[in-house]
Amino acid sequence: MTENEKIAELLFPNIKNNAEYYVNKYGKRSLASGAIVTRFAPSPTGYVHMGSLLTAFYDYIFAKQSNGIFYLRIEDTDLERTIVNGVEGIITDLDAFGVNADEGVNLDRKSTGKFGPYIQTERKEIYQAFAKELVKKGLAYPCFCTKEELDKIREKQEKNKEVQIGYYGKYATCRNLTYEQIKNKIDAGLKYVIRFKAQANIGDRVKFNDKVRGEIEMADLVNDVVILKSDTMLPPYNLAHAVDDTLMGTTVVIRSNEWLNSVPEHMQLFKALGFEVPEYAHVAFVQKIDEETGTKRKISKRKDPETAVSSMLMEGYPTESVWEYLYTLGNTNFEEWRLKNPDATLSDFKMTFEKISLSGALFDINKFNDVSKNIISKMPAEKVYDLALLWAIKYNAEWANILRDNKDYCIKMFRIDRENEKPRKDITKWSDIPKLYSYLIDDLYYKMSLNDFELIDGFSKDQLSQIFSEYLKNYNCKDDKTTWFNKIKQFCPSLGFASEVKEYKKNPENYLGHCGNVCSLIRVALTGRQNSLDLYSICELLGENTIKERLDYFLSLLK
Repeated sequence: MTENEKIAELLFPNIKNNAEYYVNKYGKRSLASGAIVTRFAPSPTGYVHMGSLLTAFYDYIFAKQSNGIFYLRIEDTDLERTIVNGVEGIITDLDAFGVNADEGVNLDRKSTGKFGPYIQTERKEIYQAFAKELVKKGLAYPCFCTKEELDKIREKQEKNKEVQIGYYGKYATCRNLTYEQIKNKIDAGLKYVIRFKAQANIGDRVKFNDKVRGEIEMADLVNDVVILKSDTMLPPYNLAHAVDDTLMGTTVVIRSNEWLNSVPEHMQLFKALGFEVPEYAHVAFVQKIDEETGTKRKISKRKDPETAVSSMLMEGYPTESVWEYLYTLGNTNFEEWRLKNPDATLSDFKMTFEKISLSGALFDINKFNDVSKNIISKMPAEKVYDLALLWAIKYNAEWANILRDNKDYCIKMFRIDRENEKPRKDITKWSDIPKLYSYLIDDLYYKMSLNDFELIDGFSKDQLSQIFSEYLKNYNCKDDKTTWFNKIKQFCPSLGFASEVKEYKKNPENYLGHCGNVCSLIRVALTGRQNSLDLYSICELLGENTIKERLDYFLSLLK
């Protein structure tokens, strides 16, 4: 047994399966030509926001476009930052918007797929087997240096104005410890980490091709980085990335560009383990305009709660709206394509790595809302009803009951100003419905006080009573819209109003107003609002008896 093999057995006496065992156990995926395998690998340290959702979206779309595989892996080795129910929250958020993994972790924290487990803390023995392999090869070693000792090394390097700062070469004091020295330190109870022995020298460069950024050249890894932590003997990102993405068959790693500078480190680890390096696609952070400074900045979980997926669910943004906006953020040519293909399905658009913005997508809540309004405006009334009910059941019990108890009525209500060439774009999200449609629900309308009505000044109760009386006298639910409006225009002169707007504009002093003002007064009485859905359609929905009851109720509120 060599010195390095003795050290490996000393460090990992309980690891019986070697690296080759796991490589053979998982084997290679059977993939169609051109198919790629992607993974979304979040840490359960907080909620999913628009930035991480966009990354998961890229993973999903690129895999599906190629008839490949998209899987979910949970990277929970940072135990101090892991939050309660973090895994469940991630899965729930992704599932809510249809970013469904082919394999990975489910809500029961069980692995579905033959390349699991897909939770990293459950793969501890696997990581240690590969770390043991590196120690055997003399490519990794235990480091007993304390934080204070590492600080002194850094201070010395800075004092000497070294080009390279870190744990390397002559400064890597544990790099060449003998078996006996290591055993004595372990027997003395000293804590240690496992470090990878970097394979490059100061000044060495490495080149690689990034699917988003093209060919990149940067300094190679010189520092001996930690690959197993002392407290848990779990790996940080680097070793876990190399082991998991190899054993799970990832072909393209799509991740934030914060990892770009780590590529040389990761490439060295892959090669040291005898693995093929996957393709990389580093995407820029999703940004937004800071309201205080007016400049772009990375979206923040702390500052931008509206970008949280859970917030979008609570507000009731439809899946279709979120997907349309993700495509808008995802490729710079999508909006131009959408203008040319307004009725095409999203699957008709081909997402490409080349069209991912290098500077980062810009999250604009107003633009997001406009996208959502447009999507909802094209939905048939039945779909609006179904989706609004699903939202209300979870987030608004009062409206869940209203929608359930008045299904046919509510569908007719949602049909107003919808299902035509120029549909009304008033609903941005399902949480808008209570505010936008409450006046059409009798139980809510009759709870309104006079202060809740957007009154039009200048008309007495007697004048309003006369207007309403004439309206009811002439109203016929069988009239079409043109006939209905003509009847209003016909009785206007008898009440002091011009039948035509242009007639009023010529001689305003001769009239109390025009036919449009009469409609506005009726509208306010029936709905409480000066702006509402189409008045003719509202009356058609309410019916003659309800119209009379509402007009009487409104008059009763007036002094």
